[in-house]
Amino acid sequence: MSIALHILSPEGTLVRADVSLVSLPGIVSPFTVLKGHAPLVTALVEGDVRYVEDGAEKRLHIREGFVQVKDNVVSVCVEV
Repeated sequence: MSIALHILSPEGTLVRADVSLVSLPGIVSPFTVLKGHAPLVTALVEGDVRYVEDGAEKRLHIREGFVQVKDNVVSVCVEV
């Protein structure tokens, strides 16, 4: 089982993928979400959202946003 990653912006859906991990630029410090992560809602600061899809690391630079983690779904709303 993997993590469902949804990255949305006012312009539309930027990423919809099944990934093995997601690293996010948290407001206090960067953090990584793995399968089974505890539920979480937090703000994001400017930086890179890194994720691994099919063994390949991908990145998306964001200006700011919010993330919700719940039941192996990571929903990210960002400004790019």
